[in-house]
Amino acid sequence: MNASAAPSHPSDRARAQAELIARLSRLSQPTRWVIAARVKTLGLSLVPVAAGTWLAARQGGWHLGVMVATMLASALIQIGTNLWNDAADAKSGVDGPERLGPPRLTSLGLLESGRVRLAAAGAFLLSGVLGLYLTTIGGWVIVAVGLVSLALGFFYSMGPHPLSGTPLGELLVIGFFGVVAVVGTVFLHGQAITVQALALGAIIGLPAAAVLLLNNHRDRVTDARVGRRTLAILLGQEASQGLYAVLLAGAVLWAGLWSGAVLTLLPAAGLGLALAVAMARLPISAALNRLIPGTALFQMLLLLGIATGPTP
Repeated sequence: MNASAAPSHPSDRARAQAELIARLSRLSQPTRWVIAARVKTLGLSLVPVAAGTWLAARQGGWHLGVMVATMLASALIQIGTNLWNDAADAKSGVDGPERLGPPRLTSLGLLESGRVRLAAAGAFLLSGVLGLYLTTIGGWVIVAVGLVSLALGFFYSMGPHPLSGTPLGELLVIGFFGVVAVVGTVFLHGQAITVQALALGAIIGLPAAAVLLLNNHRDRVTDARVGRRTLAILLGQEASQGLYAVLLAGAVLWAGLWSGAVLTLLPAAGLGLALAVAMARLPISAALNRLIPGTALFQMLLLLGIATGPTP
């Protein structure tokens, strides 16, 4: 089960990459940008805001404008990070012919590196503009959170020691795509920051961390070759598979204990079990990419199960 499904001979890899480039070249320019921005994974930035809005409503009230602005700002930070990562990994040589993950347009020569970096900067700038509006509501605390989020988005792939190559990635995801996003949203809606908000943020952050772990598990060979030391590399293949299952199971169990929900969490639990089994059985190959949208869906079902269950 350790064998890679990628072509092993250099000529086979070159042929497969040429076929991929030819196929992607036929796509329209806007479609290429959608792929580079990884729009399919934007639920990871939108679900925490939805979770915080739901909890704020339970605690006393919420505002549509705040929710929309926060969702847009959060999505733009994720898009900017994805685009910057696309360009940075192409420069570092991480995204070579042996890449197993979804295609990276910059490394394939289908998007120009300078334009991708400019688009990333534009996404960060737009998120900053929305942040100014949110600052009028939440004060300078929101400025601090926004600046830290933008800095992490940049240094995740850039700088002398990119965070994407360290074992801190999963923890940062739980912290910022989970706790900070949920708690910050609750705060912007004018509600108190409680232990409930912190717990909900951690619960929502666990499947987001599972997505990153899945990506790093799939890319362990090429990442190690360029000197990265992600958590998946340090743990090893079997432990990474086990941790993925723990993250999903922990999210369901914690959600049940926190909210009292049982029946409404069954869809998330069932999907989580199927994902964990697939993760344990699949080899290090492009087949693991099929689990990425499933894990994002798991996060959505988790929130739905909490929101439609008993009031915490």
